[in-house]
Amino acid sequence: MKALIIGGGGFVGGYLIRELAAAGQEVHATCLPGETIGADSSLFTQHILDILQQESITALLDELQPDTVYHLAAQSSVAVSWKKPRLTAEINVIGTVNVLEAVRASQRKDMRLIMIGSGEEYGFIRPGSCPLSEEETLHPGNVYAATKACGEMLGAVYARAYKMDIIMVRAFNHSGPGQADIFVISDFCRQAAEIEKGNRPPEMSVGNLSAMRDFTDVRDVVRAYRLLGVKGVSGSVYNVGRGKAVTIQYILDTVLKNAGVPIEVKTDPARMRASDIPIIEPDVSRILEDTGWRAEISMEQTIADTLDYWRSR
Repeated sequence: MKALIIGGGGFVGGYLIRELAAAGQEVHATCLPGETIGADSSLFTQHILDILQQESITALLDELQPDTVYHLAAQSSVAVSWKKPRLTAEINVIGTVNVLEAVRASQRKDMRLIMIGSGEEYGFIRPGSCPLSEEETLHPGNVYAATKACGEMLGAVYARAYKMDIIMVRAFNHSGPGQADIFVISDFCRQAAEIEKGNRPPEMSVGNLSAMRDFTDVRDVVRAYRLLGVKGVSGSVYNVGRGKAVTIQYILDTVLKNAGVPIEVKTDPARMRASDIPIIEPDVSRILEDTGWRAEISMEQTIADTLDYWRSR
């Protein structure tokens, strides 16, 4: 099988390359000019691509004619989406339309498109509705979530109207070594590693600790993507997550327990979001039933590996 990863320069891209290559697939991955892809160059072929240029996507698809396209390219930070809503909409909505149009116009009509959305799309959920099934109505609570919900709805329209082979994913929080420190587990681990080395005072800045989120190791997540590429049901939406939400306080406590020095915790108002959802937790029975996938790597292992990553930096 031949796979194309659009947006391979992001955190997940390198992990997905390694997952697909280990399964014997021929892997191609795109990135923006100046970006690097975090995987051994022997495992994939790199292509430069900007998803805001539809003609370039079409030309690449016609050249490669992959079996499966993984659309990972996105502005994926909630915090950044509040600060740069126009940029977030351009990449996550217009860029997604460009990908959909390029796949629709491609010479190969049996190409499978895996569209990566977010658990944030559920937004302001009804009391008692967790765990969230894929049938739950979406009520996005931030700019990022709204753009990802829009992208998913466009995917569903294209799947129905043009009989395209499209699978839509609502991926919940995932983390692991190499993730940018704008995301909570990586942020806490970076701060702890810097404190251990004496590069900052023994104080950790935090935001809202009461919010409950579902966290999955990125290595489990890319395994889910690979299995959906092979076994997923066309036209379906799949939650990808552990299926158990924990508080950000739990994440913090686990990081502090693994840290080699005492650390004082201080709340930073600048780290509070303009709007925050109290709890988001998925029902993951659909992906289990269709592909056999479930999360296997513990959160404690993810945090320990991420802390070791920052210690080595």
